[in-house]
Amino acid sequence: MDMDKFNSAVDAFNATTHGSSDYYQDDVFIMLNEKNYAPLTFLKKKVEGFEADFLIETGFIYDSFELVGQDNFQDWYEKQFSRKLKRSQAKKILFLHLPDNKKIFDAIETVNKCYETLRDQRILFNGKKLPVQLGEWYAKCIFGLMQEKSTSQRGFDFTLGDKRVEVKVQWGDATSPKGVKLRKSLVDLSDYVIIIYMAKNFMIREVCFLDSTYVSRKFASKGHTVFLKDSEINSYFFSRSAKHKDKVVNSNALMKYSLPNFAMKLTENFEK
Repeated sequence: MDMDKFNSAVDAFNATTHGSSDYYQDDVFIMLNEKNYAPLTFLKKKVEGFEADFLIETGFIYDSFELVGQDNFQDWYEKQFSRKLKRSQAKKILFLHLPDNKKIFDAIETVNKCYETLRDQRILFNGKKLPVQLGEWYAKCIFGLMQEKSTSQRGFDFTLGDKRVEVKVQWGDATSPKGVKLRKSLVDLSDYVIIIYMAKNFMIREVCFLDSTYVSRKFASKGHTVFLKDSEINSYFFSRSAKHKDKVVNSNALMKYSLPNFAMKLTENFEK
């Protein structure tokens, strides 16, 4: 696909208003910046060979309007379509946008240095909230997941096409001997389980992609909890297996945010 034609089409859409069109009903909008958006259906009509999958492969990710908010988008929407953005419509809207990876990488390095200082000074003992959200973001980038407001629980659900995905982030340079802790109810509700193992420096040290039916069948639960030990699932680790290579839509993101040793193993296994 010609990216110049893509950018020109977005500019063309923003050059005029579209109050008489039905583009206001779109659920997915391409976001080039906080002032320029275009409906997915418009770009499919105007740009030959355009598919959302191409953008994901080049680094674009999905974010829901409910998750990130966008005051500028609401103003843009009402100006473009001469109508208010209804709450019912806002709940369904997804953005496809390109993150600034250099700024993100620089921020990760800075945060890691700050965390090290706070840990060394015995100030910070548990800072998992940031690692969990960052690990979930990694999963979105690597696998092209959509993240939408949950209808079954507080928070957000991840989906891959029409499949529900449970994303689990394990932060630390080693996994607990008990294994990765999962809620059985969430495994039962999902089709896939993705585990992002993130080192203390916030880089990816391992990835594991599992079918939820395999997890439910193979691992007994203790009450409402399932524990996945490294020794029991390591044959599915990306460092050892390319079985789920086809699920990776943005290999650049996977390599960019991985530890050097892990990246080397990915190169060996994913190029076979």
